[in-house]
Amino acid sequence: MRGPILDMELDKFKEECGVFGVYSKDNLDVSALTYYGLYALQHRGEESAGIAVLNEEKIICKKDMGLVTEVFKETTLKSLNGKASIGHVRYSTAGDSCKDNAQPLLTQGKLGNIAIAHNGNLVNAEVIKELLEDSGFIFQTSIDSEVILGLIARYAKKGLEKAIFSTLQAVKGSFAIVMLTEDKLIGVRDHNGIRPLCIGKINDTYILSSESAALDTVGAEFIRDVKPGEIVIIDDKGIKSLSYSEKTRCETCSFEYIYFARPDSTIDNINVYEARFRAGEILYKESPVEADIVIGVPDSGLPAAMGFSKASGIPFEIGFVKNKYVGRSFIAPSQELREKTVTVKLNPLKSVIKDKRVVVIDDSIVRGTTSKRLVDILKKAGAKEVHFRVSSPVVKYPCYFGIDTPYRSELIGATQEIENIGLNIGSDTLAYITIDGLLESFGKSKGFCLGCFNGEYPMAPPSEIIEENNN
Repeated sequence: MRGPILDMELDKFKEECGVFGVYSKDNLDVSALTYYGLYALQHRGEESAGIAVLNEEKIICKKDMGLVTEVFKETTLKSLNGKASIGHVRYSTAGDSCKDNAQPLLTQGKLGNIAIAHNGNLVNAEVIKELLEDSGFIFQTSIDSEVILGLIARYAKKGLEKAIFSTLQAVKGSFAIVMLTEDKLIGVRDHNGIRPLCIGKINDTYILSSESAALDTVGAEFIRDVKPGEIVIIDDKGIKSLSYSEKTRCETCSFEYIYFARPDSTIDNINVYEARFRAGEILYKESPVEADIVIGVPDSGLPAAMGFSKASGIPFEIGFVKNKYVGRSFIAPSQELREKTVTVKLNPLKSVIKDKRVVVIDDSIVRGTTSKRLVDILKKAGAKEVHFRVSSPVVKYPCYFGIDTPYRSELIGATQEIENIGLNIGSDTLAYITIDGLLESFGKSKGFCLGCFNGEYPMAPPSEIIEENNN
């Protein structure tokens, strides 16, 4: 059983992972930069953290279960000296949550030492794994990243660049990858650009990161996003770009903007905060309501709530106080305590809520348990009416590309009509932003994966995965 606040935590899509990489010709402290970069990406994965550092053609790796601050202490970072590094924070979407599956993964073979950190999911991983096992490859973990290393080893006689090139043409799925070799830092993004990856720079030091906010954290200048289907190779000569796929088109995961990414990040030229704010404005235009106050569910619901307030003229208020110290290791309350409704993570501001008609904005409804609980909390705090508005469209389908989602039978939007969902969660009214409205909030009519809303994916997952999910 996972730890924190079961009602709140299990009713959200889970962030995938975060990756970070540094290559310095300026003798900067690469392990410290990676530590702070991972700290800024902690929201993308709280189960494990790891850093691998290149020191005179030798790669040293430190990783463990826990948060970045739990895994790395000052003495540990000082022992990780070198000119380049990669780091990873993980939430498991493929493979068990255990130290063996923590990343980066480190291997040694014909191409020397290679470390890899990966965000995403390979939909053909099991097929490739069987082929590699048949040829004698022995897997040490149960995660997709080792499949990539196995393929690189298989193509090793072609040389490093061609081995990576051939590997990327064989794998299918979503991925943002950072790799460390004995003299290079390499970044890769899948040919649909589903998972984000960007490039930054501090003088002659190059940085790769899942989100631009982490570049700001370490004082780096944002250069650009890695393009879909691009391999970026960084070494003492500078930066080189290769394309491994002719058929590329950007279809960024729409949930990066809705929920996963930090609001101070910009992904593929779209500012996350501004997209969320616009979604709130559009929500009001599509589903207006008369009310006294607008509140947002912390944290990702707040920008949309402010946008809704601006468009409607209804005052924005802070309706919930979030306990920022409820983390990964929090002991879940017993069923009896939950039923007595100890509000551990979010507590309503009763003086703001009492006797008011309240519009509450949340980023999504997955199972409906959180939404029901929020409505109940607000009504117990004295709200006269609760009007629920959602800044994502109805989630009807699972994700196969690196997000931990429930089976379709567990998605309330797949099994019930909106009117029934509203009755189920106890709100006076319920409305979602439309897919067209969401695209309007992004400022573009295409370039996004919307599979969890409309069932149309950038690539078809294997039929056995679909069958298993629908059963």
